[in-house]
Amino acid sequence: MQTCRELGISTVGVYSTADRDSLHVRYADEAVCIGPSQSKESYLNIPRILAAAEITNADAIHPGYGFLAENADFAEVCSSSGIKFIGPHAEMIRKMGDKNTARETVVAAGVPVVPGSDGLVTSVQEALDTAEKIGYPIIIKPTAGGGGKGMRVVSEASQLEMSLVTAQNEAKQAFGNEGVYIEKFIVNPRHVEIQVLGDQHGNTMHLGERDCTIQRRHQKLIEETPSPAVDDNLRQRMGAAAVKAAAAIDYEGAGTVEFLLDSDGNFYFMEMNTRIQVEHPVTEERYDVDLIKEQILVADESNISGRTFQPKGHAIECRINAEDPEHNFRPSPGELQVFHTPGGPGVRVDSHGYASYRVPPYYDSLIAKLVVHADTREEAIERMLRALDEFIVVGIATTIPFHKKLLMTDDFRSGRFDTGYLDNSGFSMS
Repeated sequence: MQTCRELGISTVGVYSTADRDSLHVRYADEAVCIGPSQSKESYLNIPRILAAAEITNADAIHPGYGFLAENADFAEVCSSSGIKFIGPHAEMIRKMGDKNTARETVVAAGVPVVPGSDGLVTSVQEALDTAEKIGYPIIIKPTAGGGGKGMRVVSEASQLEMSLVTAQNEAKQAFGNEGVYIEKFIVNPRHVEIQVLGDQHGNTMHLGERDCTIQRRHQKLIEETPSPAVDDNLRQRMGAAAVKAAAAIDYEGAGTVEFLLDSDGNFYFMEMNTRIQVEHPVTEERYDVDLIKEQILVADESNISGRTFQPKGHAIECRINAEDPEHNFRPSPGELQVFHTPGGPGVRVDSHGYASYRVPPYYDSLIAKLVVHADTREEAIERMLRALDEFIVVGIATTIPFHKKLLMTDDFRSGRFDTGYLDNSGFSMS
């Protein structure tokens, strides 16, 4: 909405009854309630969203980064209704939304992938044969969905049958699709993603990497750019691979190609998110670019050929969630009695909250993104610690104390961590 205001575009915000007091409702030029708190009756209800667009004469819809942002049917319905979906076409979403199809697509484009099954695995014997061929440990993954649901790591053959059935059942329950495939499980990897941008004229480019390795249960907590594990040569190779993957589907918009990076510097395609990412602000700060503006301009047929974006310094984002890290990150909805955000040079806060706002229990626990930018990684860490000290929230528990403790560890400061760090290093809040 801030970007649209700068571009002279009026905005419409849609909201559920639980979000009637959210800041985006107040900021929009118009706001339309689309249903009750249950997401299936509001934010996932395509007819209601389209009705809101029609009654307000909206000619485009930006899907954000949740709910229907990667729903091909939604993109298709928008197009058939004469409303521009600010993002890729439905077929692009389908190709990358189904992980098995995505894998086949990038393999054909010459992008390195983790060794695994040839397509979906439907029987125990097929799973056993694949695991024997690529070697244990292996990981079973659902072809649909994300967020870690339906994943199972298997270290020996005796565990495989039960793990396969469990993964299929969980995938069917979570995503309505029981399809799974098998990959070699990369031990102690880093999670590094590349920001890509494509237009409607066949041009594709990348804007460097983001390191999203600090995770808990496959959920990202801290993101930074550049990655402390990526040098210029590796950055160039990963960027080229990401551009190949996006170009393979003629990608349009701002998306992300995600890789696993092993300890030997080998990287493997994991998936492509065809939407804007939660952590896109770190790229914006380092490259001095508004990625939402780029999305909108691309949707309006802008040509990115010849565009250049020069990186500068280091950026870090901490996700401030309504969770209690002292009690296993349990949800902590409630009223923000005090909500004082930090400021000063190189500090940015993106949030829908404010003092007296009540965080609802129905949706994702993210209440703010705290982003800092500085000349070096060391300076960015110190700036983030200063900003975390200034970020005062009273009324609910948040992840602020977790971030402060983690950023002061020698492991984080030296960049010595992998995706299993929080589970395996002994790090705790006690």
